[in-house]
Amino acid sequence: MARINGFVGRRDFLKLAGLVGIASASFGGSLLWSKQQVAVADVYPVNPHQALKRLLDGNQRFLLQQRQYPDQSLERLRLLTKAQYPFASILGCADSRVPAEIIFDQGLGNLFVVRVAGNVASDMIIGSLEYSTAVLGSQLVVVLGHISCGAVVEAIKNEPHPGKINFVVEGIKPALAQVNLSTGNIYVNAVTANIKYQAEQLQKSSTILAKLISVGKLKIVSACYDINTGKVNIIK
Repeated sequence: MARINGFVGRRDFLKLAGLVGIASASFGGSLLWSKQQVAVADVYPVNPHQALKRLLDGNQRFLLQQRQYPDQSLERLRLLTKAQYPFASILGCADSRVPAEIIFDQGLGNLFVVRVAGNVASDMIIGSLEYSTAVLGSQLVVVLGHISCGAVVEAIKNEPHPGKINFVVEGIKPALAQVNLSTGNIYVNAVTANIKYQAEQLQKSSTILAKLISVGKLKIVSACYDINTGKVNIIK
């Protein structure tokens, strides 16, 4: 069986999940893995270090306005019709100012991007990232928040919100309990705390992601995008 980006394969995925029932889980009525996805030529795996370097190099090109617009041709489009193997996965905020493919100067099939207001690690988000890592083979997940995040601001206000907005805000509030909101730049502190909290939630709430980390097949990185400068900073 081909191993692409460290693709773990059908049997190994079942072991990671620990539940035979996952074998019948479906996306659009088909198994999580398809024959087309696993019956492709081998390529070199992209380890977490290499993947992060690609992202940061791309962000540097974006900063310097030296973008290469890689993998955006019709040829690339056709190449991806039967399978995808993104080298990195991004959990990002849905904010229109933070499009991952643009700020990292990437193209078709490079990134598996999941975006939601406040980059909240909900069950559906976690399930999507389990798919991108255990099935598609991404060995890097970047939790990408950003300066001036509106969802974080609303969580700080701690006021009731109409409709389903509260689901987003409530997903952020636990992160705020970990920071001092009375000193320093409370908004930057809150954004940083939320990014780190959501990254922790990915590992705590998913046995699949935790197992991949334990066997060296996955790294989760926290990062913050500065909408004023365009720079992505890694949070230690």
